Amino acid sequence: MVSLQPKKLKMHQNLQRYFQNFSNALIERGFDPFYADLLSVLINLALLVVCLILLDRLLRKVVMEFFRAFTNKTKSTFDDYLVLTNFPRYVAHIIPINILKFVLTVMLHSNYPLILEWANKAINVYVIILVLKILRSVLRTTRSFFETKEKYHDKPLQSYVQVTMLFFWSLAAFFIILEIFDKEPGKLALQLGTTSAVLLLIFKDTIMGFVASIQVSINDIVRIGDWITFSKFGADGNVTEINLATVRVQNFDNTYTTIPTYSLIADSFQNWRGMQDSDGRRIKRAIFIKQRSVRFLTAEDIEELKKIQLIAPYIEHREQDLERTNRMHNIDRSLLINGRNQTNLGIFRRYIDAFLHENPAINKDLFLMVRHLAPTSQGIPIEVFCFSKDKRWEIYEHIQADIFDHIIAAVPYFKLEIFEELSGSDFPPQKTTSEA
Repeated sequence: MVSLQPKKLKMHQNLQRYFQNFSNALIERGFDPFYADLLSVLINLALLVVCLILLDRLLRKVVMEFFRAFTNKTKSTFDDYLVLTNFPRYVAHIIPINILKFVLTVMLHSNYPLILEWANKAINVYVIILVLKILRSVLRTTRSFFETKEKYHDKPLQSYVQVTMLFFWSLAAFFIILEIFDKEPGKLALQLGTTSAVLLLIFKDTIMGFVASIQVSINDIVRIGDWITFSKFGADGNVTEINLATVRVQNFDNTYTTIPTYSLIADSFQNWRGMQDSDGRRIKRAIFIKQRSVRFLTAEDIEELKKIQLIAPYIEHREQDLERTNRMHNIDRSLLINGRNQTNLGIFRRYIDAFLHENPAINKDLFLMVRHLAPTSQGIPIEVFCFSKDKRWEIYEHIQADIFDHIIAAVPYFKLEIFEELSGSDFPPQKTTSEA
């Protein structure tokens, strides 16, 4: 096998001979040797740039066609995403940039060493940036590929990509500084350490977002698709994106709210994932009963309430127990306050409980309770605590509304009243002076 080094040396000599002949031809036409050499460099550099641009476009098409042909033969979508993220285009730049560096070395080495030095620095910086673009393309491809997998739908892949790219950009910046200023790595690292306080101040939000992204991911605080409520930022909707600096929430009115990622660690917010993963959604609401409408029930009241089929068995059984207890203790029944008697509010609570147990929209396997809260200036709160089977917001609201529509309409049947603030129509009209 023929060694590549002699071939490269021979090509180097041929280029040198070509540039020298080109310069000699200009001198023969009357140009000063200095200007002849300078003009030779400028003309050949312009020709080189044009040729490299054409070569770059040609290589780009060749590489793109190769990737398209390759992706059509494979079942995996990973290579499809490589094409979409311009990976072939970046790879096609590698050959022209190497040709440029080689030709410039031959062209400028003898007469323009300082220009060659800075040209090489510029090319090396471009190569570093090109490598970064290739790495970014691979990372974006990986993210897009994993987003097609169901098990990664709720993972903050964008945040992982940004954290990795931040690390690569830091390395790239370090090597670019080394390349431009010819610094030793150890001394440069020491100098950067002395300016770390300034860097921390400048990139405070980025660093806080970086730390928060890691904590959010490790502790599984928020996932893409979670419904969160963050009152401080006016957010109430589904998380659509988690990245290094921000969390994007699509509110239920189709507006978007952007929340700093570190706020998920620093502030309190509500994540509804637990409810969505459970077997039901909680209903917890109370109505206020006027205290003066609560009373003991007479025999006539009890007979009237027995017509309500849902609680008729309970009333009859309860009445027999109370009657037996009162007879045993010789209770004077001329006053209802003596002994044990049923109240309209107590039977009303039992009615709500029976109604909820009969409601097919309520999950009976989860906690269910109708409770009596402490009396307030607005009346006695009777609270319903249960869980709906359907957790979808609109269906949940319909279920909750149907329950309280029924409860509110049922209140008068138990000779109870609901508390309401007085409005203008509740006051009798005032008589005018002429009517007086």
